[in-house]
Amino acid sequence: MSPVLRVCGLYPDLMNIYADRGNLILLQRRCEWRGIGFEFSRCGLGDRLDPSAADLLYIGGGQDRDQALVAEDLVANKRGAVHEAAGSGVVLLAVCGGYQLLGESYALGERTLPGVGLVDLRTVRGTGPRLIGNCVIEADLGGGPRQIAGFENHGGRTHLGPGATALGRVIKGHGNNGEDRLEGVCKGNVFGTYLHGPLLPKNAWLADVLIELALDVELDPLDDTLEQLAHQTALRAAGV
Repeated sequence: MSPVLRVCGLYPDLMNIYADRGNLILLQRRCEWRGIGFEFSRCGLGDRLDPSAADLLYIGGGQDRDQALVAEDLVANKRGAVHEAAGSGVVLLAVCGGYQLLGESYALGERTLPGVGLVDLRTVRGTGPRLIGNCVIEADLGGGPRQIAGFENHGGRTHLGPGATALGRVIKGHGNNGEDRLEGVCKGNVFGTYLHGPLLPKNAWLADVLIELALDVELDPLDDTLEQLAHQTALRAAGV
């Protein structure tokens, strides 16, 4: 029997303002092209999250008002389940606003949103201009360093604590805070990043890494001529 990738989208109607639904579409396509099944479920405000019902959890970015609603619900209703899922090896990919909620808190002036406390990081709303533009980082997720390209647009400045490891080091762009040249976070099978636009169609190899981790399989290669062109185009857009 062929394996099935079970993906759960956390708050997909609220946390999807940067075309990041394209990440889910690419995961589905790369599974289908290999004869791997794909199942998608949603978990929204007030819903119970079953930590054993998915192989991969995904949360994107949202507007401030929606992110605030999600932050409260995530902590009140899903914190324990998210920790249990991550602890059992479930892959979690969080982009932009979802990434900010993986940590301890997100301070927006006088208001502070709670984080789910899955990784050691804190985010504060910067007083300077938003960090915007094409970005390229170098990451080593096994098999040697590779480049990840995307687009960043965030007012928050994220700072990793001593217990956190960055997803990669910035080659071009701003990254977590525009200062330390680090971008994203990686802890076991938990990945957070500011890169979208969307992320995975620009970096198909990264989608395969996530699928392999989620299913504990080794994927057969595909004809990625178009995917490699998309990746190279994203690199050139950033000046790499």
